[in-house]
Amino acid sequence: MQLQDIHQLFLSSAGIITDTRKIIKNTIFVAIKGDNFDANTFAKEAIEKGCAFVIIDNPDFFIDERTILVQNSLLTLQQLATHHRNYLNIPIIALTGSNGKTTTKELIHVVLKKKYRTSATVGNLNNHIGVPLTLLSFTKDTEIGIVEMGANHQKEIEFLCDLALPDYGYITNFGKAHLEGFGGVEGVIKGKSEMYMHLRENHKIVFVNADDVLQFKKSENIERVLFGLNSSQSFVAIQSVSANPFVNIGFNDIEIQSKLIGLYNANNINVAITIGKYFGVSDVDIKLAVESYTPDNNRSQMINKNSNEIILDAYNANPSSMRVAIDNFLQLNKPNKTMFLGDMFELGDESLNEHQIIVDLLCNNNNIKVFYIGIEFQNAKRQCANSTFFSDFDELKQYLIASKQEHQSILIKGSRGMALERILDFI
Repeated sequence: MQLQDIHQLFLSSAGIITDTRKIIKNTIFVAIKGDNFDANTFAKEAIEKGCAFVIIDNPDFFIDERTILVQNSLLTLQQLATHHRNYLNIPIIALTGSNGKTTTKELIHVVLKKKYRTSATVGNLNNHIGVPLTLLSFTKDTEIGIVEMGANHQKEIEFLCDLALPDYGYITNFGKAHLEGFGGVEGVIKGKSEMYMHLRENHKIVFVNADDVLQFKKSENIERVLFGLNSSQSFVAIQSVSANPFVNIGFNDIEIQSKLIGLYNANNINVAITIGKYFGVSDVDIKLAVESYTPDNNRSQMINKNSNEIILDAYNANPSSMRVAIDNFLQLNKPNKTMFLGDMFELGDESLNEHQIIVDLLCNNNNIKVFYIGIEFQNAKRQCANSTFFSDFDELKQYLIASKQEHQSILIKGSRGMALERILDFI
């Protein structure tokens, strides 16, 4: 079956599914092989649960005329997504970066929704499978698509850009994330800059933080829309910025009082303002949109529990995001500060050094108590009057059960694999 024929079947279906646990009637199941499973084995189950068609790449699991046999199911999914993107022919905004991608994506989405029918990446569907699924979620009603792109190795952003063919791009920052896969900080910069390379070669447009010297340099020779807190070239002039703890931003005599914590979120709001203005969203609607956005899913959430005020930022962590979260927390005018900091993953040979930097930064700071959780922090342990180290969550759990956290200002930060949101159950 030709790709355009599969696309016609897709257009008359209820969408694409890659997980039989999420099947709804009249969807198309695409059987993708994983490291530890072969989804071809679920083809029959998919049909029985109501799928209109299944796409498989192993003839042993052919069922009947509802089976589409291809050479490679994943490749077919990716090609179908690009075909659909070209079929819709709508503006696509792509964004990547080491920190803040999802929050920024959500802010851009809520702002543009004030004027356009927009569709955006759901959750963190931002890899070689997630980006195609995102593109295939866009419909003829979609006027602007927003695609988040994640990466942990070279050439991944280049590949995702070739799939999504973005008209606009934005890189949040270059940080110390996925150092193991990228091969160090320089590798991160090179890998993320693949978006700039794609936009430059295809004569597209990029949104750039002019205050970030490296972003400004790497985006040279591309048509740019600039923003920044200090740049006279900014598309939108920012008049004021503050955070204690929530970010407030003033522009064009409009004051935005957001529900986002920390000055590090100011750039995320600023680019959403800029993109909104670029696409003709009114100042008042931008204000309403940003103020309506409430962070969730363990991303910089402010939670009051019992007598404690908690900043839950446990969705993920790397040395860059950990440092800005700590710096912001230290600057807050709050009493009885306590930090629960979990291991940072995927740092390779830099892991011990990066965890040691955090421990050294906070050691013997008499204004805070610090609880470190995980083997990586345990390896970086040193005698600090204000610090306690736990090798895993279970050790911390026993401590929390035996003690009481009362009237504390608390920061919880760690990599996704640490699942530090569990701390809330014991506070």
